[in-house]
Amino acid sequence: MADKNIYTVLVADDEDELREAVCTMIPWEALGFHLVGSASNGLDALELVERLEPDLLLTDIRMPFISGIELARQVREIRPAMHIAFLSGYDDFEYAKQAIQYNIISYMLKPLTMDGLAAELKVIHERIDTRYAGLRRADSRNADRAGFVIPLVLQRYENAPDDLEERLRRAACDCGLLRGMDDRSSLVVLAASLAGDADDADDTGGFAQLVEQSANKYLRHFVFNGNGRIIAVLLGNHSDFEEYLHILADEICQLTERALGRTASVGISREYAGFAELHDAYKQAMDALRTAAEEESGVRFSSDTRKNGSLCERALEIINQHYMDEDLSLASLSAMLDVSPNHLSACIKKSEGETFINILVRRRMETAQELLLTTDLQIQEIARRCGYIDQHYFSYCFKKYSGTSPVAMRRARSEGRT
Repeated sequence: MADKNIYTVLVADDEDELREAVCTMIPWEALGFHLVGSASNGLDALELVERLEPDLLLTDIRMPFISGIELARQVREIRPAMHIAFLSGYDDFEYAKQAIQYNIISYMLKPLTMDGLAAELKVIHERIDTRYAGLRRADSRNADRAGFVIPLVLQRYENAPDDLEERLRRAACDCGLLRGMDDRSSLVVLAASLAGDADDADDTGGFAQLVEQSANKYLRHFVFNGNGRIIAVLLGNHSDFEEYLHILADEICQLTERALGRTASVGISREYAGFAELHDAYKQAMDALRTAAEEESGVRFSSDTRKNGSLCERALEIINQHYMDEDLSLASLSAMLDVSPNHLSACIKKSEGETFINILVRRRMETAQELLLTTDLQIQEIARRCGYIDQHYFSYCFKKYSGTSPVAMRRARSEGRT
């Protein structure tokens, strides 16, 4: 098995006996996997995903605190390239439909024998291998658009006629980039490069295919190789770019590391309204690319700012101000800061040595301890003030953090033992 690719896996299931059996009875290494952790609920699983960054998440659908479906949604925001497999006791079309939405690699129904699970894991391993192998193969699609797009990107129009944009939009319709003359899509240029030797033709071709396949999932695009840099012209409306650009950039970096064993950097321009502005967008993306390698995530948007202190300092300030908000998450925090969740997660881990979730939980638990020891508030109210609607989950987190339950700490206070 020495030549088998090894993928890391995290198991999440609230059934203790089943989780233990899966972790101990499956021949993980023989199947090409390395088990890195397990969780008994969705929120603990999310924290482990952020900290351990596994290749595969094997999760139950029904779990305490957040479901497997919600876990998959949040994982997609912070680790878009991660593979997710569901174990479910529910043969329900609605679950299967949601699983498809989150690009689930396998949907297995309980009860499932260990032999049956091992057989499915073998299939999953083959699917992951196939996906990464496909990303390594070069392709030459969209060649018919090259003559239109590449000159616009690499060259500036001098003495442009007044009707230039209309002519360009008509040409874009003719080659299929626009759906019609009434299509008012905006344009963004993404520039990506591999670290190290840029002369490896196989890796460069595979990298171009990887960028194209990733872009194909989210936005209309044209991708080409420009002097060793992979350039993607992306089309969509503002909401498309808001939702997908961060995910696309992070996925390119993550997949490049896994499929090619290389480090990628990505620079992204602002939105532009017309094809005549593509050269300006290209220069902006290249400027962002030149500084992207300095970022922990390898991604830089031209709209990134450095004002009001470092990114991590601003993130910690927001956590301190909004820790009582039950909806505060890595995704919502990154939206406030206009960066991708994966980028923010990497910055926080590099600066603070721990994950966003750990920092948030510690801040909440410190407040909870203070309220328990200095006020007579009901535990349910303390939980609410610390960002927990579910008192059961609050008590679970409190005991995990403090080594004792909220009730026991309150009792110790009344007995004068604290």
